[in-house]
Amino acid sequence: MSYGKKVWIFPDAELPPEGVNIIPGHESVIITNVTNEVAKVKFTLLYEVDEPVTFMAEVQPMRVRCLRSNRPEDFGAYTAPEGKQYAIMLESNVPIVAQYGRAETREVAFYTTPGYCE
Repeated sequence: MSYGKKVWIFPDAELPPEGVNIIPGHESVIITNVTNEVAKVKFTLLYEVDEPVTFMAEVQPMRVRCLRSNRPEDFGAYTAPEGKQYAIMLESNVPIVAQYGRAETREVAFYTTPGYCE
């Protein structure tokens, strides 16, 4: 049985401020690869006006990886601009399961959401 999908879209991404309360603000994409192959995942960040940004990330077989948008080592030497709305599209060579999470310091909340997948 195969788990996951090859394309995921998260339409509501926004890097919150680093911290105005106890919880440090951050956002991340969590990818689970339950195949026996390395998942080669192309990230495309889509903005309302700015040009899209693309980069690659890998997730080893039978592993999970958390990629934080404020860490260049996770987001392909790119960091998402703080407070700017964007969308994230993932395209993988193997089926993956993906989730988006945000620690929102302005409202003191943490939430996660599955994306649209196909």
